[in-house]
Amino acid sequence: MARSINESGSSWVFPDGPLEEIASRCDVITAASLVGSCKFYHDSATQSVALPASQPFGMPCVLHTHQTEVPPAHNPFYRVHKFKQEGAQKDKQHDAKDRKGTLCQLTPLDRISSDAVIPDGGTGMWAGANGDWIALLGFPWNWELVNVYTGRRIPLPPISEFKSTPDKLVFESNDQHLQLLKIAICRVPTAASNYTSFSVLAIFNAAIAVLHCASSRWTVLDNQFLAYGYSDAIIHKGIVFAVTQTGEVYAWNQLSWGPLLISTAPIPPELDEQGRYNLGSWWLARSPDGSRLFLVHTWGVTDGRDYTGLVRILPAAATSEGRHGRTIRGYGKGLLGCEVYSMDTSQLMPPRPWRRIISLGSYSLFLGVNYPIIIPVEDGAEHDRPNMARSNSVYTSHHAVGLAYPPSPEICRFSLNSEDCTVGFQTNIRWTWRQVPLWLIPSFANARQWNLPSRHRLCRGGGDGHLEALTGDNINLIAAHLDVTYTVRLAACSRELYDMISKDEGKMHHWDEPCLLMPPPAYWFDEHWDVARTSRLHDTVYDLVPLDHPRRSVALPFMHDRKWLGANGDWIAAADHHEWCLVNVYTERHIPLPSLPDSKIDHSSFSYQPAYSFNWGPAIDLLKIVICQVPTKGGRYADYKLIALFDKTIFYLEGGGDWRMLEALTPAPDYPNYCDAIELRGHVFAVDETDGSTYFWDTANENLMLPFVIPPPVVDDQQYAWFLAPSADGKRLMIILTVNKIGIANAEVPPDIPYAANGLQLRQYPPVATYVFELDPLSTARAGDFLWRQVNSLSDHSLCLGLNYPIIANLKKRESKAPDGTLVPFMRKNCVYTAYRNIRYNQYPKILRCNLQPDEGETVGVISLPKDGWDSVRQAAMWFKPALNIARSVLPLKKQ
Repeated sequence: MARSINESGSSWVFPDGPLEEIASRCDVITAASLVGSCKFYHDSATQSVALPASQPFGMPCVLHTHQTEVPPAHNPFYRVHKFKQEGAQKDKQHDAKDRKGTLCQLTPLDRISSDAVIPDGGTGMWAGANGDWIALLGFPWNWELVNVYTGRRIPLPPISEFKSTPDKLVFESNDQHLQLLKIAICRVPTAASNYTSFSVLAIFNAAIAVLHCASSRWTVLDNQFLAYGYSDAIIHKGIVFAVTQTGEVYAWNQLSWGPLLISTAPIPPELDEQGRYNLGSWWLARSPDGSRLFLVHTWGVTDGRDYTGLVRILPAAATSEGRHGRTIRGYGKGLLGCEVYSMDTSQLMPPRPWRRIISLGSYSLFLGVNYPIIIPVEDGAEHDRPNMARSNSVYTSHHAVGLAYPPSPEICRFSLNSEDCTVGFQTNIRWTWRQVPLWLIPSFANARQWNLPSRHRLCRGGGDGHLEALTGDNINLIAAHLDVTYTVRLAACSRELYDMISKDEGKMHHWDEPCLLMPPPAYWFDEHWDVARTSRLHDTVYDLVPLDHPRRSVALPFMHDRKWLGANGDWIAAADHHEWCLVNVYTERHIPLPSLPDSKIDHSSFSYQPAYSFNWGPAIDLLKIVICQVPTKGGRYADYKLIALFDKTIFYLEGGGDWRMLEALTPAPDYPNYCDAIELRGHVFAVDETDGSTYFWDTANENLMLPFVIPPPVVDDQQYAWFLAPSADGKRLMIILTVNKIGIANAEVPPDIPYAANGLQLRQYPPVATYVFELDPLSTARAGDFLWRQVNSLSDHSLCLGLNYPIIANLKKRESKAPDGTLVPFMRKNCVYTAYRNIRYNQYPKILRCNLQPDEGETVGVISLPKDGWDSVRQAAMWFKPALNIARSVLPLKKQ
C-alpha cells in the first residue's frame, strides 16, 4: 500500500490502493507518465510494493511497432487535453494541443508482450533511444528528440554539409552517398539545463556528426584514414569513439585533435566459408561504473543452413513457462559467438591494450539502435530452461535503421558463461520497414523532471494530495488513461472518487448507454491467429463502442482462452473447452456452472468447438447462454437463472440446482429450430425460427410438463429473424421480427457513410419490414386466446437485441433525428437494434437499426463490420451497457 507524508509530517495510506489500481491497468508508458504528473503520485509510487510488480518497470524490453495500425479514435492520446488552473499561466506546451500517440508493443524477456502508448511518437522513424528519449527522423531534415513519457519535442538542426535525397536515410556529400545507421543519444536533455544541453551523434556509414545543443550546429568529424564503413560510435569521457565494420577504433578529442586510430581489431574478424556472417558486428559501450570503454564483437550465421549443434526449441512448446508464444532457438558452440574487450582510455597516445573480459558479473549488456544499456539482471531460470533473462550476457537487436534484410533471430543472447549456448528468439511481429526495434527500460525514476516538481501542477491549491484535492481536470486525465471496467473500480475506492467520477460521467464515459462489445479493430484482419493469440491484449482487452462516441477499451482478464456466450448487466457467461461459468465484469467473481446431465446429452464432442456442440439424438449446437436473472450479493450469488439455448433443445438452470431439459416432444425429424429465448414471470419462452411459433414452460413445475404453444403474430411466406424481449415494465412478452436477409435491389451495394466517431462504417439500406408485437402470456394462456397486439411506438425507449439479454434503453435525452439528415446520430429512441443472435456468427456481420416510426425518406441504418477476417476474431459482437452505479453495489465503496 502506498504511503505519503503531508506537510505536517503525518503519513497516511492511499485508500484501497487506488494508485496501484490506476497504474496497473494503464499501459506501462502511461502508468509512468501518471506517476510523473504529480508529486503526491510520485511519492506514493516510489513507496508502493504492488505497482512495480504489475508492470515491467526496470526490465529491459524490446520496443517495437504494433502488429497492425490502430485507428486514431482507438488511441487514448488522440484527444485534446487542457490543463486549467485559476490564477496560473496556461502551459503553452500542453494547452489545447492534440496529443497524438503511437500504439506500440513492449516485449520483456520473460513476460508476455503488452501494449504501450508513446505520446507524439508517430511522426517519424525511430533512429535511436536513451533513457526517456527517442530520436525521430522526419522528411526532409525533420529530426527531433521526443520524450517517451511526456511527448516533449526538441527539434534538431540539419547538417549543413549534407544534402538530403528522396530517401530519408541517404544523404550526399562531395559526390558521396552516406547511409544513416542510427542516432546515438549520448547525453539526454534534462530539466536542469532547460532541455537545451545534450549530446547526440549521427552515425553514417562513412561519417560521424556530433551535436551538443539544439541552437548550435552539427560538427562533422572527418577521417581521412577510414578504409571501411563505421559500425557504432559513442561519447566516452568527452571523447568520441567510433568502430568500423572491420574492428578499427578511432577517437576524436573535439577540443584539440582527431581523428586518432587507437587500435585495430583485437582479434581478426572471422568469416565463414562464404565470407559472410549475418550477425557479425562491432559495438561500443561503457563499463558499469563508466570508467572503461568496452568493445564488443558478435559473430555467427543463422541463415537456416543445417549446422551441427543447432538445437531448435519448437514453437509447439511455446505455451510453457517463460516462452510466451515466441520461437526460441539454442545455437551450439562454434555457430555464434561474442567477445567483450575493455580499455582504459585515460591514455590514448600511445593507447593502452585491449583486455579480454570473461565475466560481467551480475550485469548484462543490451546493444542495438539504442544507446548501450548495462544493468544488473536477475537470472530468470536455471540453465536448462529457455528463459531469456540472464546475467553475464550480451543481448543484441538490430544495429541499424532501415535494414533491408533484418537478422534472424531478432534478439540474440550471447552468454559469457562458457557452458551456455547462444539463444535467440523472435518477438513474433511482422517486420515493418518503418520502424526498427529498440531496447527500452520502462521507469519513473526521472519522473521529477518530466513535469513541474511542485505539487501545484495537478493538486488544487497546492494541497496535500488527498483525494478530495483532486480536481475535475485530474479525474479527466486519469480516466482518459483507464478502460471502462477499471474506472468503475477506481470509483469504488472511496466516496470522494465516486462522486467526482460520477459528476464527469457525461464527458468521460457514456454510462447507461448500450454499447457494442467486440474485439479491437486491430485484430479484425489478423490472418495468423496462432501468433496473434499469444498477445495478452488479444485475449483480454476488448472494445466498448458507444455508437455515437469514441470507442473505449474494456479489460476482461477472465476472458483469456474463453469465449463469451451471453451477457446481462455486469455478468458474462463464458466458456472454454472444459467449463461454463458466470463472471462479473468488474469484480471478476467466478461462478462455475454444472455440467449438462449425462442422461440427456452426450458430452463427447464431435466438432472443432467441443464446448459448444454436443450429441443428443441429432447433433445440436449451442446458440447462447441467456442470463435471465443475474446473481446478487443478497442471494449469496446463487439466485441466478439461466437458459442454455441450443438450436434443437433447451436447458434451464436455477442457482444451486441442476440443468433441466425443456422438451417440446415434436416428432423427429421435425425438431424445433429455436433462435431466441427468455424467462419472464417464472416462465421460459422460446421462439421457433421456422415459423415464429413461441413455446413456453412453467419453471415452477418440477416435472416441466409439455409447453403451451403460442401461434406467430403473422403467417406469410416472408423469412423473418425472430427475437423475444420483455416489455419495459416486465409484465408483457414482446416478439420482434425483421426481414431475415437484407436484400439489395439489383445487387447494388449502398454507399458507405464515414463514421468519424469510432471508425465504423454506416450504410443506408432500403426500408426493411420490422414489427413489434406484445401480449400478456399468462392471462392469454388462461383464456386460451393468444392475440398479439402490434406495438407502434416504444416511446422514449429502444431495444438492443442479440447475443445479450434484451436491453431496453431509455433514450429520452437523445436526439431522435440527426440535424443533417444522415444516419448520425445512430443511437436514437423508438428504434430496434439487432446484432448477432448466437455465438456461431455465421451471418452477415452487420448491426441493424430499424425505426418503428421512420421519418419521410428515412432508410434503414446498418453498421457494417468487416466480413473478410471477422471470423478470425472468434467472438461475436454483442450489446453491453456500462453502469457506474455498479460501484455502489458490487464493489467495496468506502469512505476515505
